[in-house]
Amino acid sequence: MVAITQLREKLVENALAWERAFGNAPQITTVLSEYDAALLVGCSLGAYSQGMQGCSVVQKGHDFIFNGARYQVKGNRPSGKPGSFVTWVPKAANYDWDYLIWILYDSQYQIQEAWQWDVGTYAEAFGAVKRLSPTHLRQGKRLA
Repeated sequence: MVAITQLREKLVENALAWERAFGNAPQITTVLSEYDAALLVGCSLGAYSQGMQGCSVVQKGHDFIFNGARYQVKGNRPSGKPGSFVTWVPKAANYDWDYLIWILYDSQYQIQEAWQWDVGTYAEAFGAVKRLSPTHLRQGKRLA
């Protein structure tokens, strides 16, 4: 599994090189946040790899399953350019999941913080909220 952990490092390295060359990074935050969230909740690399085989990039409702629970993941990363701090967090479009994990990265894709919500508490807290911010999600259970 050492090779799998090196894949993340290489992906980040290549995305940052692309950003230096062309001014914006390829959109890797989604796949990284799903991978990182799985590890944060205790999913092994092997189990995550096996569970994701045959899945499409876009799945309705949840991003991965671990120990019978469905996880929805949201992630944000500021570019590091002046004025590029995170003020908006994507809201879950449905409640076909058991837990939501939000991860905030720094400009180098290093986890700064991660928060977990169960579906009921999230729906009650944010069902009527139109625009979520990091402050909203920081009211959950801190994972990192």
